[in-house]
Amino acid sequence: MKPIAVAVHGLVKSFGRGESRVDVIRGLDFSMEAGAFEAVMGASGSGKSTFLHLLAGLLTPDAGTITIAGEPFSTLGDREATLFRRRRIGLVFQDFNLVPTLTAAENIELPCLLDRAKPDRARLQTLAETLGIAHRLNHLPSQLSGGERQRVAIARALLGHPAVLLADEPTGNLDAPAAQALCRLLGELNRSTGCAILLITHDPVVAASASRIHLLRDGVFTGHFETNGDPERVFAHYFRDKTA
Repeated sequence: MKPIAVAVHGLVKSFGRGESRVDVIRGLDFSMEAGAFEAVMGASGSGKSTFLHLLAGLLTPDAGTITIAGEPFSTLGDREATLFRRRRIGLVFQDFNLVPTLTAAENIELPCLLDRAKPDRARLQTLAETLGIAHRLNHLPSQLSGGERQRVAIARALLGHPAVLLADEPTGNLDAPAAQALCRLLGELNRSTGCAILLITHDPVVAASASRIHLLRDGVFTGHFETNGDPERVFAHYFRDKTA
């Protein structure tokens, strides 16, 4: 049996107080093995981005525990959590979050430099070649296409050998061909690096690149199934869950 990359028990998160309180995440349990490629799907407002932000330590849970690669992440203090996130969690967002005045290579190296660690240039080159951006490393973000900027963000997230890559709607700002290409690359990187990937999306075509789907509705999981790489299967399960 493979070790567990992510384990969550009894996770709770709400916003507001009194009559304005909204329970967004309601007692979630979740686990994902090391090396897995899985996705969380849900409609807008289902709590999927909040769930990812909790896993990343960008939000603090009201209750419950989060363990990443065997470490009790949710109980760490702010400084310890920041260091742990930088070293053990890769983050990719819809808006790329690149520094506009840095080249692609400098953006990829930035988390290592902030951690006062020497960037692994050989790994950077390998990632860049796999992602098809090796010839663009000296370009600024403004000189790159949306797909290239997202590939830079993925290389940055993977450079430090994270235990898990958390990707929040990573294809949201890409056109359909670029989104499909990015999904294929995520699958290839999952296989070649062994890094667990958890993808947050509402798009059945994007979700089909993962091997397993977790359906989230109103802050609770309502179903789990294997994708078999089939977008129509994903859509059928997703639509059935939405209309249940």
